[in-house]
Amino acid sequence: MAAAPRPRSTRTAADYGEASIRVLKGLEPVKQRPGMYTRTDSPLHVVQEVIDNASDEILAGFGTRIDVVVHADGSVSVEDDGRGIPVGLHPEEKAPVVEIVYTRLHAGGKFDKRAGGAYSFSGGLHGVGVSVTNALSQRLDVTVWREGKVSTIGFAGGDVREPLASRSAKGEDKRTGTRVRAWPDPKYFDTALIPVDELERLLRSKAVLLPGTEVTLTVEKTGRAHRWRYDGGLQQYLLATLGADTLLPPFEAEGYAGADDETFAEGEGARWVLVWSEEGTPVRESYVNLIPTTAGGTHEAGLREGMFNAVRSFIDAHSLLPKGVKLLPEDVFARASFVLTAKVLDPQFQGQIKERLNSRDALRLVASFVKPQLEIWLNQHPDYGRKLADLAIRQAQARARASQKVEKKKGSAVAVLPGKLTDCESTDIARNELFLVEGDSAGGSAKMGRDKEFQAILPLRGKVLNTWEVERDRLFANAEVHDIAVAIGVDPHGAEDAPDLSNLRYGKICILADADVDGSHIQVLLLTLFFRHFPKLMDAGHVYVARPPLFRVDVPAAGKRPARRIYCLDDAELDATLEKLADEGVREGAWSIARFKGLGEMSAEQLWETTMNPDTRRLLPITQGTLAIEQTRSTMTMLMGRAEAQSRRAWLEEHGNEAEADV
Repeated sequence: MAAAPRPRSTRTAADYGEASIRVLKGLEPVKQRPGMYTRTDSPLHVVQEVIDNASDEILAGFGTRIDVVVHADGSVSVEDDGRGIPVGLHPEEKAPVVEIVYTRLHAGGKFDKRAGGAYSFSGGLHGVGVSVTNALSQRLDVTVWREGKVSTIGFAGGDVREPLASRSAKGEDKRTGTRVRAWPDPKYFDTALIPVDELERLLRSKAVLLPGTEVTLTVEKTGRAHRWRYDGGLQQYLLATLGADTLLPPFEAEGYAGADDETFAEGEGARWVLVWSEEGTPVRESYVNLIPTTAGGTHEAGLREGMFNAVRSFIDAHSLLPKGVKLLPEDVFARASFVLTAKVLDPQFQGQIKERLNSRDALRLVASFVKPQLEIWLNQHPDYGRKLADLAIRQAQARARASQKVEKKKGSAVAVLPGKLTDCESTDIARNELFLVEGDSAGGSAKMGRDKEFQAILPLRGKVLNTWEVERDRLFANAEVHDIAVAIGVDPHGAEDAPDLSNLRYGKICILADADVDGSHIQVLLLTLFFRHFPKLMDAGHVYVARPPLFRVDVPAAGKRPARRIYCLDDAELDATLEKLADEGVREGAWSIARFKGLGEMSAEQLWETTMNPDTRRLLPITQGTLAIEQTRSTMTMLMGRAEAQSRRAWLEEHGNEAEADV
């Protein structure tokens, strides 16, 4: 007897009512979606949250040591000699402050950034750090030494296990500080093991950035023990890490805004050390408020800009640039090693794990201090300046020779480029970018706002053809698809083909559409084209999606802080921005919010700043996701196939409740 078919679902539209809405309270959002709050490959980041709190105490001027122990049972303890977390009752919440810090999201001492706040500059921003650590730990114990008392509190799975208990301190307990011991829950991580090598690098960087601070690490299982203390600061650390001969002595300097600065808040600025070498792999590390930014960001862009402008000024002043050589920032930057630590009052990071700084003001902040000081140093030591100029010029000449080889190679297959393509000047394929822009009006703004040296613009009219079921020999019947293929310089091909990519004209092909639903549809149609007919371009990492902002927030000048223009990608970023402005003390309603209806509404300057400037834009690389290639093709067929309307409807009915729709 044949088995009865399994019913797809017993739910109906009528099941969707008031009771269907679930409100996640306390730390439940973290447990449900841990990847939104931390890295889940290992527990290192949740341990880092505790280390960052200890570092912030020292940065604020309290404490001189951080001791970390990786215990044999897999737990990790972090101890400092700072002020100790307050343990008294919160005046509004009527609960011990230490309990609130570890059990509630968006609770902490780092929101008040005004004068007199507990932390003027810190890595903690949103009050979700150690509460995430607690939520993702089987057990977490806190011991606080403060005001002549020793206090303890214990948690299990984010909930209070042992209520706060305090006793009078005696003997050696008469000190201040905090010790946190956490047992990360393996079910939230790919592996429960702490990567000790990464932990070592993290702790060593804290010692570097906090001169005079002693940082220790003990691994009980292996007996490994380390102690770091860098009284020599950044320079000592960089030279020891680089391990190669340098072209000239290190340049170490710093610059911070004073009380009379009209652009930046008092104390904002940076400290850095720069060195150039002809051999070896450059060492490049950056930090914001002691938080390592492994993916760089706008503060690194500011260092690069300030460095280039200073070197270029020296070269121009001494007439060192040979005729016909064009110097670019990467020529000066290619052989540079650096350690950069920036202090930013209210930094904006990309994601909770803070790998990249997005604050646009940080570029101007760092560049404004680096350029004049490096320029003075080079002119004070002209021999150093000439050596550096010679290195940069040789890099520029090598780059020019490489691009000429590419041009000669592709010269035999020149096609007539589309008339509406506004091409770039450079022939350096690795650097060149093509923007496929939705609409003629946005295309006009993009043409005016672009860097014509390496950015090309191809405007597209209306919706691009759905090419999922179009045969390769019929593709060029569509004018838009024809122009895209000719502009790129690569013929359509299949996944199993081996196309000739030597005629590729752009290293980055960027889809630039409106930030609304129609724009998303155009993105999907273009991604369908590349996935179906240009798969090797996607495999090689040449296809990107530009992410223009949906909102602009205009904030008036207040005190010494000038008027600001803040761009927000979506509703979530807008809410976070408004919350942050309120925390800064900006009067509610003082700001104005504009919603971009489309790219055509943005000026050339705005489009450049938010979407096209490599230093400040958000560009999403398109790669094969977690699904296998066959599963991806099957999903694309269901979504884009003409005969799949019924399957699409069923899929939408099943998954429609998962969408966060703007209705």
